[in-house]
Amino acid sequence: MGCQQKKLPYLGNPVTEGSELIYPKIDEFSMLDQDSIPISDQSLIGKIHIASFIFLSCPTICPQMNAQMKEVYDETMGMEDIVLLSFSIDPKRDTIPALKAYADKIGVKREKWHFLYGSPQDVLNLAEKSYYAIAYPDSTAPGGFTHSGGFLLVDKDLHIRGVYDGTSQDETKRLLADIDILRKEK
Repeated sequence: MGCQQKKLPYLGNPVTEGSELIYPKIDEFSMLDQDSIPISDQSLIGKIHIASFIFLSCPTICPQMNAQMKEVYDETMGMEDIVLLSFSIDPKRDTIPALKAYADKIGVKREKWHFLYGSPQDVLNLAEKSYYAIAYPDSTAPGGFTHSGGFLLVDKDLHIRGVYDGTSQDETKRLLADIDILRKEK
């Protein structure tokens, strides 16, 4: 008996077409990154991406999330098929110049880690409907927003294949291990 290569699960509720299960994909979107370069679902096909939903003035989990994402950035730097996306849920304050200043401050390259700016409704809809993430304005929450702290691992065909606690070192290690598994899948 040969060794079976480990595969990651597909997340989301599939639909059946004939005898085939069709798993959900990330919906169409187009947003600008910190250098005003358009990033869309189409530009991600053929690449593995890790997504998060953040805001720069977040006083709670975002600094931890960004530190963990920076570790993913550092560990995947030589892997051209891996990109990181941080969708801002606060475009009023997180303008493109603010996102650019932040990316420059932490020393990341746009080609690898995109801080994305879009309309509030587009970002919140994408979070909820495509990435199964929580993100919404909340005047009672610190910083004015409630959002989940997950990192979402998405394959080259835009299927979500893993969810990780973006504030946890152990979960970041699990994400990095799963990236290796996903890169080996055919």
